[in-house]
Amino acid sequence: MNKQILVIAPHPDDETLALGGTIAKFTTQGDNVKVLTISGHLPPLYSQEEYEVTVAEAKQAYKILGVSEFVFFEIPATMISEEPLSNLNKRISEIIIDYKPEIVLCPYPDRHIDHRLVFESTLVATRPINAGREINILAAYETISETHWNAPHIEPNFTPNWVVDISEQIKCKHDAFECYKSQINSFPGPRSWDAAEALAKFRGTQAGFAYGEGLQIIRMIS
Repeated sequence: MNKQILVIAPHPDDETLALGGTIAKFTTQGDNVKVLTISGHLPPLYSQEEYEVTVAEAKQAYKILGVSEFVFFEIPATMISEEPLSNLNKRISEIIIDYKPEIVLCPYPDRHIDHRLVFESTLVATRPINAGREINILAAYETISETHWNAPHIEPNFTPNWVVDISEQIKCKHDAFECYKSQINSFPGPRSWDAAEALAKFRGTQAGFAYGEGLQIIRMIS
């Protein structure tokens, strides 16, 4: 039976930076992947036009990755903290109740405040009660340029205990990555393809294959 997988992304591009290969692997094997994007480049820090560009880029990336279901909450970037916490928890919970995912993948609580807040709300919404009892795997992913900037031994460090082999999906990840023209950097920028590919090689060789994407399992039921 096909799995229902929910990827929760703080912003458009996080899903591809972190999990482009994993998403493509799931969809090519017939699983259903839904992407929930919590925040975006909206006013007051960005223009509405900038937001529309990133949404268009996201939809192009989704098409490449095989994602046909997606939701944008449209909370302004870096201003998630101004959204009533109970409201954000409720909105994420409603997605989980409606979609009934077996696997939920969320951001690691890293340098970006939006990532931390989305992580916190996801953990509330996925508690193993009611619809949360149907979730078999809850895991956090790393986002290049943010997860790697936590302060060692002062803040938690990302330590993957699940690495997905994306050796056959690395080109698909690259093509989806290239959709985000407004967000990517040239090397040695942290959001350059060179940096993303280097991380994929590192995670892969840590686990004995060419390319990988790392996750930290929070809860797993078998």
